[in-house]
Amino acid sequence: MNDPVTQTSRQQSNTTFNMTLAAVIGQVGCLTPIIIIGALFTGLWLDRQFETKPLFTILFIVGSAPVALYVLFAIVRSATKRIKPQINPKSENLPEGGRES
Repeated sequence: MNDPVTQTSRQQSNTTFNMTLAAVIGQVGCLTPIIIIGALFTGLWLDRQFETKPLFTILFIVGSAPVALYVLFAIVRSATKRIKPQINPKSENLPEGGRES
């Protein structure tokens, strides 16, 4: 039979995990286009200033991909630090006393 306290704890844990996941997806989904659009407009502006038609635009768009990936990994890394796994001291794999031999 399920313990009501354990079931409530699991529901809260699932809710926390889902909210963290939604926050990560939202941040990545917003920041990636902002980085790419910023690179596009910066490249277009520099091309207009130096009269080098597609050079800076192409360089900045291609260069924005690694920047967007770095930002993605930084966001995911910070989110995974916030999610702490729950350790169950009464594991079936451990002998009585909760310590490995």
